[in-house]
Amino acid sequence: MRKATSPELTHRRGHWRWAWVGAGLLLVGAAAIDLYGPRRTDIRVFDAAEVARLDAEMWRSYYDRKPAALFFQLAELMRGQFHFPLLRSYVAAARSTRAAFVFKRGRDRSDYLRALPDLIRYYRMIRNVSITPLDEQRVARLELEWWIVHRERRGHASGDLERALAEAAAALYGVSAGSVAEYAHERAAAMRLRDDREQRGGVSDREWSEIARHLETAWLALARAVRPSTPPDPLAARPRGEPQITAPPRSVWSAPPTRGATTRNKARSG
Repeated sequence: MRKATSPELTHRRGHWRWAWVGAGLLLVGAAAIDLYGPRRTDIRVFDAAEVARLDAEMWRSYYDRKPAALFFQLAELMRGQFHFPLLRSYVAAARSTRAAFVFKRGRDRSDYLRALPDLIRYYRMIRNVSITPLDEQRVARLELEWWIVHRERRGHASGDLERALAEAAAALYGVSAGSVAEYAHERAAAMRLRDDREQRGGVSDREWSEIARHLETAWLALARAVRPSTPPDPLAARPRGEPQITAPPRSVWSAPPTRGATTRNKARSG
């Protein structure tokens, strides 16, 4: 068998080198498209039962201080609820996980506010894919506010947590707070149940199942409230203090009259 000469070996090595370079460029391009490519989706469309399952698992990971588990659960949630591509879901999950554990280590409001930058970046990523408008800074602040209300629940009235939860969901999905009241009620009930059982010595598996049922009821109610047939409420997505925009006299959904119809109307009025 003839041995390859030095020029042939050099040629083969160069061929494989360029093949690896090409494959690397393809991977970099695919990653760039995944992370930064244009993508639009309706965040109001999601599998409520699956989101509720993940939500219950994330609660356990958070309270058991398992940030790695929470990270992967959040990434799965981002793909399921907000329809993120793979790599982008991990970036968003990292933002949200870091915010959650920065908050968890906090002792007062000044500590809690350190979670806000990551929450804003997280909701900015959602805003960038959402076909419905949202103010990421307002949504992030409302999200953090219900975290604080829950943490400092002894200093709040009984309805404050439900109100804070409803306002955060309304701002995210562009609906009125009243329309997501059932979601807020069931989610607050799940929190109160966990808090009560934790104070009594710990949450059993049976009690976690009961918490999961509350969460499923909450997410099913939210899915009904925000389904695409419900037009987004511009007031819910509007930051406080911003002037209200007056609706045009004719619905933007109605088509302009045809030439023939205009002629007939003029004939009648004459």
